[in-house]
Amino acid sequence: MTTVDFAPLFRTAIGFDRLARLVDTAASGQDAQSYPPYNIEKTGDDSYRLIMAVAGFRPEDLDLTVKDNTLVVSGRVANDGQKSEILYRGIAGRAFERRFVLADHIVVEGADVQHGLLHVGLKRVVPEALKPRKIAIGSGAPAVQTSIANDTQDASKAA
Repeated sequence: MTTVDFAPLFRTAIGFDRLARLVDTAASGQDAQSYPPYNIEKTGDDSYRLIMAVAGFRPEDLDLTVKDNTLVVSGRVANDGQKSEILYRGIAGRAFERRFVLADHIVVEGADVQHGLLHVGLKRVVPEALKPRKIAIGSGAPAVQTSIANDTQDASKAA
């Protein structure tokens, strides 16, 4: 596969290094693993659910971490002195680590394990400062003039 050169972009734009990292990660095929299987569902306009098959794992065997817009789900089964000899193992209990890149303003609401499935709730929470806001339009009446601190013109009129 050809590599993408982001040098022209970096000459005129600031803060797009994360975009380059995402493209590199996607191109590297790092997520070629298929264990454990998972689904990603859109449950609302700004809410999502990650469902991962974790048969054989207890909640204390699983770990969820969010760092730098990346959700890391890992699992390690503790061997508590197995009491019987396993003749055939069809349920994989091997350790795993899955990484999911989260878009900006996506937060993890919570997680639980039910019937061998890990459910992780995700929601987009846009800060108030970034939400669109309506600006009132005046009726043509003169605007009320307010004094501005350290305004040299007002100071000269007062003297």
